[in-house]
Amino acid sequence: MSDLRRRSLFLLPALAVAAPARAQQGSFDSFLEGVGAEARRNGISATTIQRALSNIRPNDRVIELDRRQPEGTMTWDTYRDRAVSQQRIDNGRRMAMDNRPLLQSLEARYRVPARIMLAIWGIETSYGTNTGGFNVVEALATLAWEGRRASFFRAELMAALRILDAGHVAPERMRGSWAGAMGHPQFMPTSFERLAVDADGDGRKDIWDSRADALGSIGNYLSRSGWREGERWGREVLLPAGFDTSQATRENVRPVRDWARAGVTTTDGSSLAGSDMPGAVMLPGGPTGSQQAFLVFHNFNVIRRYNPSNYYATAVGLISDRVM
Repeated sequence: MSDLRRRSLFLLPALAVAAPARAQQGSFDSFLEGVGAEARRNGISATTIQRALSNIRPNDRVIELDRRQPEGTMTWDTYRDRAVSQQRIDNGRRMAMDNRPLLQSLEARYRVPARIMLAIWGIETSYGTNTGGFNVVEALATLAWEGRRASFFRAELMAALRILDAGHVAPERMRGSWAGAMGHPQFMPTSFERLAVDADGDGRKDIWDSRADALGSIGNYLSRSGWREGERWGREVLLPAGFDTSQATRENVRPVRDWARAGVTTTDGSSLAGSDMPGAVMLPGGPTGSQQAFLVFHNFNVIRRYNPSNYYATAVGLISDRVM
């Protein structure tokens, strides 16, 4: 999970969270014994268990990051300016040119626009340049042992062991975020099991070192989430004076022509009057924040399946409109 997925962060003093992990070192060893026993019962090989669980210890930094508390809320304008930066757009355009044949083939296979796959790749890991440096098994084991959301992270840890046992990646290469999100698309292990693909046909689903597999997995994720081919995600609009902002919610879906009758207009001057496509007016900054408004459609909500944030989905849409 990239930092842009978080609207705010509060850093607890490192010493306040490091001590408990060290104090419970013995119990962590017992925890790993239980994990190993469960893994063996589920058919994971002794070799995989030994390689993955040997020489790992509670990671104090992971615990520190997990215990951060919100300090405030990042505004839409601040998030947009960071996420939809000119550098990210320029890099996306270069990636579009460098990977054009691959993107065209993936677009044809998954019926998801290449520009959307690129935009998610760009926000998640800056096109693969920031995939995370944590040992995923160690991070997940730390979180599963530490107690908060233990069952969730234990399930992710078991999925990570199954991925290793299947030979998709070596233990030393299975690196990602402090919370266990992996590779270029930042998939959690259970998402990897459901949605990662072997797009390059080499027998492995390698979202760490294969651009084909990484981008194909993003495309498959969106396709399986209900992407509608040929429909746009949304578009920026202008609201009339006096517009009732309580009507600006994703749930308030109406035919576009109805929004046109209410005085909603496009920023580029094109007409909305003739369309019966269902859409919702959405203010990413909320009714009291920035008044930048968007008319969003079904595919906007599909992007939110990847990350359930209006900020995130809008940023993906805006980048996609600029990179290709």
